[in-house]
Amino acid sequence: MNPTIVRLAVQALLGHRRFWLLLVFPIGLAALVVLIRVLTGDEVAAWDTLDGMGPSLVLPLLALIAASSVMGPEVDDGSIVYLLAKPISRHSVALSKYLVALAAVLAAGTLPILVVGLVVRPEEPGMSVALWTSTVVSGIVYTALFLALSTLTRHAVVFGLLYILIWEGTLGSIFSGIATLSVAQWGQRVGQEVDAAVSSSDLALWWALGASAALAVGAVWFAGDRLRSFSFQGDE
Repeated sequence: MNPTIVRLAVQALLGHRRFWLLLVFPIGLAALVVLIRVLTGDEVAAWDTLDGMGPSLVLPLLALIAASSVMGPEVDDGSIVYLLAKPISRHSVALSKYLVALAAVLAAGTLPILVVGLVVRPEEPGMSVALWTSTVVSGIVYTALFLALSTLTRHAVVFGLLYILIWEGTLGSIFSGIATLSVAQWGQRVGQEVDAAVSSSDLALWWALGASAALAVGAVWFAGDRLRSFSFQGDE
């Protein structure tokens, strides 16, 4: 990890308009869940809203915004070439940017889900902790995946949205076999170990953990390797 790259990534994240979306989505979700709980008095409906929208929609959107904010602008305007002209390890650059984006996702995405879960179902804290655990696992993978995507194409946000809506959303709800290759499902399976009530996934725990780790590490490595081409060729 490179402190200078971390500082530049933080500045890019905080100085970009997309940063405010990091706050809009979780605040909107929290407000919706609390509103349902207050107006209907139905904690199950409120929980289902949190569980249904948090891990599979809000979290990946946050990861997409954070990853594209720390990497995308430099790739888009070509300034990444000047940054990489310095004697800095490309994988160190990718890792530093990944850690900044991940910190934003964990703070703005997973933590609010935990807090709202505890507010909605205070008598069952285990379910909230399990849901939080699942979002942490998914957040780690989503951020790495979208970081790699940001180094691959200038249209990372578009392709990321298609992935979230089609693969994790539509296809994931229609075909049960998609769960094997679904980041959200991997996270839910890990969360199930904390509290079985949070998920009924049939995935093997070793697969959920192994696939999550392999994709996260592989995506960050790919991002670093992809950056090596920018040193000489720029964006393709």
